[in-house]
Amino acid sequence: MTRTTKPTRLHPVQSDLSPDRPPTRERPVRSRGRALAMNAHIEPHQHAWSQFSYCASGLMQVTVTQGERETTFIVPPSRAVWIPPQVQHNVVVLENAELRTVDIAPTALPPDWTECRVLVVSTLLRELIGALQGSQASARENAVMALALDEIQHADTQALGVPMPHPVHGDKRLRALCEAVLRDPAEKNQLREWVAEVGASERTVARLFREELGTSYQQWRTQAVLAHALPQLARGVPIAQVAAASGYASDSAFSAMFKQAMGKAPRHFQSKSLSK
Repeated sequence: MTRTTKPTRLHPVQSDLSPDRPPTRERPVRSRGRALAMNAHIEPHQHAWSQFSYCASGLMQVTVTQGERETTFIVPPSRAVWIPPQVQHNVVVLENAELRTVDIAPTALPPDWTECRVLVVSTLLRELIGALQGSQASARENAVMALALDEIQHADTQALGVPMPHPVHGDKRLRALCEAVLRDPAEKNQLREWVAEVGASERTVARLFREELGTSYQQWRTQAVLAHALPQLARGVPIAQVAAASGYASDSAFSAMFKQAMGKAPRHFQSKSLSK
């Protein structure tokens, strides 16, 4: 039986429009911080510069629309999402967060960085971002900016995005299936169990996953499970309950999948750890 949940009421907040925000040739890296409450929503917008965003504490969801594809990223404090210039994105805060945005001049990063990506935030990078926040133009700031750029370029990447068919141009059957899995990944485990609901064969849907999303159903479902599980872990839901809600028969199987994908066990992402 399909489980339904009451829609979350989001609270719109304005994007930071400060006139001194944009990076310049002299100061190509600018860092800002702001506290945002759970369910705060920064509505769709874009910048002329690239942006590196993460939470010093808390959890956020960033959805980007790039070309014919929409992708949702769940971003815990140890990860950040990098967004190229002129890419539309919006942010939903899933847990009270200290948001950090690093605005970077388009010429400061390699020209082949044209796709959004999730980066692992090292301890050094976290400290550099903090040092840049509110800093004044100086030789020291120049050195910190250069080191921060180098650390960003060498950061490990991680597949934490959940690609979705374009809301207008994508296949409606595929989008309906993806939305259903995201709402409740435990309802059904196999693709063949889902396809009857969307009026397409298993072979057709498998092809659509490859053509529209560039992935297999199982690979996509793993990302969907992580997106479903991370907010629950952040709110302190027991791992056994998160595993069951994600469609796993045992805690150990869920934990093994999670650690392989995230590099750390689920307990690291529970509420007591996210503020560290």
